[in-house]
Amino acid sequence: MRPEPDAEAVAERILNAALGTIDILAIYLGDRLGWYRSLARDGPASPSELAQRTDTSERYVREWLEQQAITGLLTVDGSHRFTLPQGSAEVLTDSNSLNYLAPLARIFAGAAIQLPALHRSYQTGTGVSWSAFGADARESQADMNRPWFELELADALGKVPSLTSRLQAEGARIADIGCGAGWSTIALARMFPMAQVRGFDIDAESIELARTNATNATSAGSAVSFEHVDAADLPSAHFDAIFAFECVHDMPYPVEVLAAARRALRQDGTVIVMDEAVAASFAAPGDELERLMYGFSLLICLPDGMAHPDSAGTGTVMRPDTLRRYALGAGFTDVRILPIEDFGFFRFYELVP
Repeated sequence: MRPEPDAEAVAERILNAALGTIDILAIYLGDRLGWYRSLARDGPASPSELAQRTDTSERYVREWLEQQAITGLLTVDGSHRFTLPQGSAEVLTDSNSLNYLAPLARIFAGAAIQLPALHRSYQTGTGVSWSAFGADARESQADMNRPWFELELADALGKVPSLTSRLQAEGARIADIGCGAGWSTIALARMFPMAQVRGFDIDAESIELARTNATNATSAGSAVSFEHVDAADLPSAHFDAIFAFECVHDMPYPVEVLAAARRALRQDGTVIVMDEAVAASFAAPGDELERLMYGFSLLICLPDGMAHPDSAGTGTVMRPDTLRRYALGAGFTDVRILPIEDFGFFRFYELVP
């Protein structure tokens, strides 16, 4: 058991948290205003040059550049020209890198805007729906997960040859429920080009974004499609595999959705769930992953789930036993943790009919 921190240690931690919050909100501005991308694409700039490049206010640009240099994300030379170093550029601008974290600032900024609504929800037991968090949350989740789906998903699922061999067959049918902006669906279509791959999501704006992403993506697969529909309404006995990437913990009625997924399977079909790789049980204090996931849960995922009547109210921190309880309640006979490791923040499960 760790010793209890004294007041000075707690005060130092709160101060460091405040500094981190400043960085997150400043990163949000630099990302949304195009300042990082301009520095990465066009090279070092003075405040006036960056303002001209991005059609923004020079006075605000100067303050932001100086703050970014003070905090260590930019460097500055003697002529007051600012440079985005290679490491910062990868993390803040390279949307194809597994280290891309600029979207993390977007999702917390989207949550911060909803603090008055969150305050009311915490008092009343109601919620704040996913749609209320807007484009910042929707695009953030999509952009954070995209590199993992595009670069790593094929290798990850390749560790389960009993699954992938079935889906390589012509005419295989795959569903991606809670598909969001569609990057997981597009990745599955690329992996299994002879299959019919359909993405489903209850959020209409996400489906429109998914359709746009599929149109713009190269080699997205000829048989990928997206539908704005509740996963509880999946057709019966239709799919060889149903995937649920980072969405079960958000579902207000997970047992009902998983039961519908089980009914939607063909003979010998399977359901694969990817969700957060949190610890098997609650133990305080927790590690950085647990702290991050509770942050998502407090500000976004739990309020989203609670926006529906009689919600399960799972929250982001869905531990393996919770998913097992949902799966058994939905009629599955077992839940297996798949041998896929080091895939972002996630763990893969197979639900056995």
